[in-house]
Amino acid sequence: MTMAAGRETGDASGAGEDIPAPDGEPDEAAVEAHVLSSIAQVDEADWDRCAGRDNPFVRHAFLWALEESGSSTAETGWHPRHIVLKSAAGAVLGAVPMYLKNHSYGEYVFDHGWADAFERAGGRYYPKLQVSVPFTPVTGPRLLAPPGPGAEAVRTALLSTCVGLCDQSGVSSLHVTFPTEDEFDLMGEAGLLQRTGIQFHWLNEGYGTFDDFLASLASRKRKQIRKERQAVADAGLTITALSGPEIEERHWDAFFVFYQSTGSRKWGVPYLTRAFFSLLSERMADQVVLVMVERAGKPIAGALNLAGSDALYGRNWGCIEEHRFLHFEACYYRAIDYAIAHGLGRVEAGAQGPHKLARGYLPVPTYSAHWVANESLRDAVANYLDHETREIDREIAVLERHGPFRQSDDAA
Repeated sequence: MTMAAGRETGDASGAGEDIPAPDGEPDEAAVEAHVLSSIAQVDEADWDRCAGRDNPFVRHAFLWALEESGSSTAETGWHPRHIVLKSAAGAVLGAVPMYLKNHSYGEYVFDHGWADAFERAGGRYYPKLQVSVPFTPVTGPRLLAPPGPGAEAVRTALLSTCVGLCDQSGVSSLHVTFPTEDEFDLMGEAGLLQRTGIQFHWLNEGYGTFDDFLASLASRKRKQIRKERQAVADAGLTITALSGPEIEERHWDAFFVFYQSTGSRKWGVPYLTRAFFSLLSERMADQVVLVMVERAGKPIAGALNLAGSDALYGRNWGCIEEHRFLHFEACYYRAIDYAIAHGLGRVEAGAQGPHKLARGYLPVPTYSAHWVANESLRDAVANYLDHETREIDREIAVLERHGPFRQSDDAA
């Protein structure tokens, strides 16, 4: 049984160089690995059959909105190099969202130090290959394969293809950010360097109301949240969660101003274009939850969320007026309200934020995996990650001990 070498389909004609065939074979037929310069080169139904519907960010519609809007393109340093694995008959067996990058922005797993050290030593860190969803620090599948008995073999073949392309193209490294824990384990077994991080997620323990959730907290934390929510209520603000056809272009016009205002303060140039939000609403409206805040009829702040099959994912926040505790209300408490009302199992509120702990969001590990071509750099990164992992484990343990939830002897 042989594995046919794939062809790079970087343009509409499908012309391009051969890429290495993966080592593992998903079935008895020869398969081909193709590299696409746009996700538009694969049928949406074929991609989504591999990606599933649990996580909105790996859907074809989301990734295409990023590309079509000019947010993730070669011009912005996110050159699409998506992998599609096909059978000899042309059926799509698996896929990987991947990008050739000449910088490290918009990833939320920071390797600037690695790049600086390697280039000071005379190496060339960029370009690199990045398996991820641009600008989206959300755990989800990265080696996309339809469920079934052959899924593990497909994922193994996809990972081997990514490493092979990295090796053949002469880039410095391959980075897989925010994969699932199962994928993380597979990548470790394949010899990739493993890295962990921390996020804060709210877990729905079968709460019927927000007050049920508050009742599970220690008295001091419960009182603090009530105080924060009351302060926002007293500010005379109107807060509404919009979804589907409720979201109009005027809402996106206002939200983009908020996004630009906050984004420019945090990282200089906001990553997402105005067109992205319209495309998102056009193609995934039922999964969009846009929390809008108004004062005296004027929009002043907003928080963008996307809903998956069992989670609400908080993504972007922005405002043009500062009101005490408004960020907590719009981003954290309204997300909890929505999750309880819609029976979702958790809220993932994005990167950073130990302040989320006091508001019922608990520490959870996140993952990334890294293949580094240069042996000296690989050894240095491995040593760094060994130390960093121990520190992350200790930090999670400390945070868990200081959680906000009520102990058995805590009075209601």
